[in-house]
Amino acid sequence: MQDIYLENDATGLAALVASGEVSADTLLECALERVAAINPSLNAVVMLREEVARDAIRAGLPKGPFTGVPFLLKDLGAEAIDFPTNNGSALMRDSAHSYDSELFLRLRAAGLVSFGRTTSPELGVGPVTEAQVYGGPTRNPWNTDHTSGGSSGGAAAAVAAGIVPVAHGSDGGGSVRIPASSCGLVGFKPTRARLPEGPGAGEGWGGMAIDGFLTRSLRDTAALLDAVNGPDLGAPYFPPPMQGTFVQALVAPPRRLRVALCPMTLSGTPVHADCAEAVEKTGRLLESLGHDVEPVSLPADLDVEAMMIAWTRIVACGTALSVRSVLRGKPLDRELLDGVTRGALAYAEQISGADYLEAIGEIHAFGRRMAHFLTACDVLVTPTLAAPPAPVGRHKPDNEDFLDYRTGPGGVFEYSPFTAVFNASGQPAVSLPLHWTAEDLPVGVHLAMPFGADEGLMSLASQIEAAAPWWDKQQQLVARLG
Repeated sequence: MQDIYLENDATGLAALVASGEVSADTLLECALERVAAINPSLNAVVMLREEVARDAIRAGLPKGPFTGVPFLLKDLGAEAIDFPTNNGSALMRDSAHSYDSELFLRLRAAGLVSFGRTTSPELGVGPVTEAQVYGGPTRNPWNTDHTSGGSSGGAAAAVAAGIVPVAHGSDGGGSVRIPASSCGLVGFKPTRARLPEGPGAGEGWGGMAIDGFLTRSLRDTAALLDAVNGPDLGAPYFPPPMQGTFVQALVAPPRRLRVALCPMTLSGTPVHADCAEAVEKTGRLLESLGHDVEPVSLPADLDVEAMMIAWTRIVACGTALSVRSVLRGKPLDRELLDGVTRGALAYAEQISGADYLEAIGEIHAFGRRMAHFLTACDVLVTPTLAAPPAPVGRHKPDNEDFLDYRTGPGGVFEYSPFTAVFNASGQPAVSLPLHWTAEDLPVGVHLAMPFGADEGLMSLASQIEAAAPWWDKQQQLVARLG
């Protein structure tokens, strides 16, 4: 049965359940066996709730696109009564929820069988998953000396290793796309406010954060996004309406597009040779598919650096708010927080209300500048990261200088200079697994389109997947892990 489990994506498994060829109980057993066999080397899956999953199956699963498919929630967000969270933090260990989030309710209605959570950096801050609450780093199944990324690093490791076919993630600065690139997966960030945030939050990080998924196939991503699409009741923002669904976009060929190719950072500095090669290779592929491809240098007045500083201020304040909401006036045991979080608290103390509003204003101004740039092209193609997956410990969250950790030499933005740009602008963006290094480490290629152009981005990504499929490469890893 394990062979069938590993040979199918979530859509394929759901079809087997619907036809009666396999049962939800059998698939759950396969997932739990995979956790027992693979997770000790990865440290990706935590807070198992097997009985909750068994009870859900016994009670009768909803009829949806993923009925009976095992599923893992990120250990951050997706609040659910039956699934306590750590939020990646020893301070918040085993936090209980009194409500089910709208996102979780929609996932459950899709028929998914949630049975645990996956690791996250503390409060979702960072491109690696090495929070102290888990007793060690989460490792990349392609090479366990390297990071699986962050903040949805546990989700990516679990999907890449075949523990589950799909998993929940979230993305406030690249937290779906960074681990997707690191683990050879699909990571799609929809347009701002496309998915529900409530009732626990009206917005995350000034509207920059949004949920998403780690998958091995684009059809799984499309169906998952359709299952949860649409703001929840009382949402403060609404995205531009879609003309159809993500699944419909998947099978609709894209029109001829103007492709801006950028095999360097948006500021014009070089990236790792493999990352540049991945972009150039993708450019040749897109040209062969009939698109107009031109190299591009972004204008200096786009001012990515100012946006990065504003992003850092907003995230520091959001982190401080999360910690204060737990303490509720009680004294803080600093040892329960990672160094980066302590640094975020200290940095937030220096930021006035006016400073915060100025940062929000800069984010919005950047979005307008980026929108203007994209009037000259239809899609911007870059690497997802400036280097292949970093060795474990390279970005360990122990630097208490939060600004230096993010923006200093060798810091997060040097390693990940692309993804947060599109959280700030709110544009849809996707990381696709289109390249591997000579050492067999994945390198993602990042595509971004104008605000609201989710369907166009899905159509283009689908065309790329058909022309340069990655499934067989992913299956090589699953087979190697046994």
